[in-house]
Parts: sequence; C-alpha cells; structure tokens
Amino acid sequence: MASSRSTEKPSIQAADSPTCDKPLVHLDNVRQVQPEVLSTAKAQRMAEFFSALSDPHRLKLLSALARQELCVCDLAAAVKMGESAVSHQLRVLKSQRLVKYRRQGRNVFYSLADSHITAVYREVADHLDE
Repeated sequence: MASSRSTEKPSIQAADSPTCDKPLVHLDNVRQVQPEVLSTAKAQRMAEFFSALSDPHRLKLLSALARQELCVCDLAAAVKMGESAVSHQLRVLKSQRLVKYRRQGRNVFYSLADSHITAVYREVADHLDE
C-alpha cells in the first residue's frame, strides 16, 4: 500500500522569511538608494577584503598588531603559531592592504596598514563585546 505522505519538502513559511505585503516597487525608495549600490567590481573587492578577515588566525594577528608593531618572530610567539604560518597569513593580509611592513636591518616589522583598518578592527571587536 502506498504511503499518503508527501515526499516534497515543506515550503518556507511567511514567518520564517518576511516579505512585502504586496508586490509593489516603491520607485522613490529605489531611486534614492540605487546610486549608492556598489558596483560589481567594488563589491568583489570588498568581498575579497572581508574574506581576508574571515580567518581566526589572521584576526589574532590583527589583534596583536592593533596593540603595536611587531616582527614576525614576536608575532609568532604572541599568537602561538609557527613563523612560517605567520608569514603566510601576513602575505594574505598584505595582499588586501590590511598590514604594512618596514625593514630595520635584517628584521621586518609589521603594523596595521592605516587608521581605517584599526577602526574596522576595533569597531567589530567592540560590537562583539556588546
């Protein structure tokens, strides 16, 4: 005897996914926000930027560098990672212009790239502490 149960997945209920009461586009609202919508190219660059911030090891490095400039060996000790792993993560952070470096003799010292990066880091950290 065949089962009377449906094998279809249940549809998403309105309570799970709020929608508009009526499918009506508010042209004034659309015209106001449309000039501010990111270009595809800028959205791609921002996605890559946020991707660089999506790794916990890189965030630990940023947290140390938010305190002060450090060389690779000090960073490795501070975040309890190997120097090779730190160097790899720093390359990713450099590629997105999140960190900068300076040479002093044979040592290379890293710091956050600028005040914008410091502000982004601190704002997110503060938000999560709320």
